[in-house]
Amino acid sequence: MVRRPDPRLLTFLSAYDRGIQELALGLREIVLQEAPNAIEAVYDAYNAVAIGFSYTGRLKDSFCHIATYSAHVNLGLNRGASLPDPQHVLQGTGNAVRHIPIARPSDLQAPYLRSYLQAAIAQVPGPEARPSGIADVLIRGNYPKKRRPKKAAAH
Repeated sequence: MVRRPDPRLLTFLSAYDRGIQELALGLREIVLQEAPNAIEAVYDAYNAVAIGFSYTGRLKDSFCHIATYSAHVNLGLNRGASLPDPQHVLQGTGNAVRHIPIARPSDLQAPYLRSYLQAAIAQVPGPEARPSGIADVLIRGNYPKKRRPKKAAAH
C-alpha cells in the first residue's frame, strides 16, 4: 500500500472532474508502487496540477511527472527521448521529455506502463541519493492565476 495523498494535492485536484482526479491519483499510486521512496514535488501551476517524482527533491533529478488536464492526465518521462519505445506510445518532440496520455481507467492497466516507469527510474540517482530528513511531499509553485476546467453545472 502506498502512502496517502497529501491533503493539499487533493485540494488542488478538486478543480477537476472526479474521473480525472481518479486517473491522476491512480497514476500516482502506480508511480509510488514502482518507487515507494520517491519524493513528490507538487505544483499547482497555471494550466495543470503536476507532481514530479525524484529521490532528491530536485527538479533536475526527476524521473517522471504527472500532469493533470481537464480531459486527460499525462505520465511525463523527464528523459523519455532517450528511452527505447518498443510499444510506440511515447509522445512529444522535445529534446528530453516524452509523455504517455492516460484518458481512461483502462489506460492505467496497460502492461507496458510499469516497464517505461522502471526504465525512467533507472536513469536518475536512486533511493540512496535521498537526503535524510526531507519530507515525502514538497509543495512547490502555487501560481496565483490558474486556467482550470469549468465544472459541469449540476442538474
